[in-house]
Amino acid sequence: MQTFANLDEFSAHAGQSLGETEYMTITQEMVNLFAQATGDHQWIHTDPDRAARESPYKTPIAHGFLTLSLAPKLLAEIYKVESVKLGINYGANKIRFTNAVPVGSRLRMKAWLHHAEPQNSNEDTNGVRAIVECAFEVEGEQKPACVAELITLLFE
Repeated sequence: MQTFANLDEFSAHAGQSLGETEYMTITQEMVNLFAQATGDHQWIHTDPDRAARESPYKTPIAHGFLTLSLAPKLLAEIYKVESVKLGINYGANKIRFTNAVPVGSRLRMKAWLHHAEPQNSNEDTNGVRAIVECAFEVEGEQKPACVAELITLLFE
C-alpha cells in the first residue's frame, strides 16, 4: 500500500502509478448477491448450468458493474492519505468493460493518479478532486476486464 501524509503529498504524485492489489477470487456467491441487490438476474451471471451449455465462456461471468463496484475496496488496498477525514465517490469520466470476468477467476486492480485539483466544500476544508485511472485485470488475460477513470473527492 502506498501511504501519503497529506493531500499535498498525494497531489504531487500526479501522473504516477499508485500500485496494484493482490488478486481476489470472484465467486458465484458474490455474483448472486450482486444480482439480488440490483435485480439483474440475467442467466449469463446466475445460471451455471445454462452458462456451461450456452455461454461462450462456458461458466457464468460477473456483472460488469460488479467488477466496477469493487473499486472503493480495491483502491483502499492500493493507497491511503493519512490526513483525509472524508472521501466521496464523485463519478467517472470514462468506463469501459473490455473483457469478461468468469466466475472462479482471479481479479486485481492497478491504479494511476492522473491528476488532483483543489476542491473545497467551504473555507474550513482543504480538499482535492482526484482523477484515478483504474484497470481491473483477470489473471492470465492480456486485455483488462474493465478500465475506468474514476473521480473521488478527498477532504482533510
